[in-house]
Amino acid sequence: MGIYANQVLPRLQNRLMDLGDSRAIRARVCAGLAGDVVEVGFGSGLNLPHLPPSVTSLWAIEPSEVGRALSAKRRSASPVPVTFAGLDGQALPFPSARFDAALSTWTMCTIPDAVAAARELLRVLRPGGRLHFVEHGRSPDASVAHWQHRLSPVQRRLAGGCTLDRDIPAVLEQAGLTVTSLDTYYEKTAPRILGYMFEGRAARTGP
Repeated sequence: MGIYANQVLPRLQNRLMDLGDSRAIRARVCAGLAGDVVEVGFGSGLNLPHLPPSVTSLWAIEPSEVGRALSAKRRSASPVPVTFAGLDGQALPFPSARFDAALSTWTMCTIPDAVAAARELLRVLRPGGRLHFVEHGRSPDASVAHWQHRLSPVQRRLAGGCTLDRDIPAVLEQAGLTVTSLDTYYEKTAPRILGYMFEGRAARTGP
């Protein structure tokens, strides 16, 4: 599992997470980002082509050395400067109220304590700052949710800890973020157990 998780899986994700509707989804999620942005789960930089000109810097949290290496061409082609600044979304190495916005795309499923990671994003966002997100998670359809629950242990072993049935809005709200917009849907080109999407914005509304 060491070689698979460290060497093979990041390369698979670099390919598989850039197929189907993912580019259109990434473009929607990145729209409206501005200023200094922190991205949890930077991966191989698949969001870089979709960042608007209003983004002045991107601070990347990514534990995979292979993922960071695979991002080199995208970083060199992007006008947005990228700084690798941490490995763990559950403990961000930044002062409070540091960022104008945050970005997370298909990341919360793999973080062991997703609520802790969301709390860290809340902490480093400036008042009024927003998290732009798309995540897959628990389907409202009982039969799909049943299989998500049953297959999550296998999925975690095969896909770097990915959990199929997290309730993403509940995770964000439990962390103290306010979900301000949310679209839910099945991604057309993905299996239903993998493809129920939560796409939206969540804000730091307090001081």
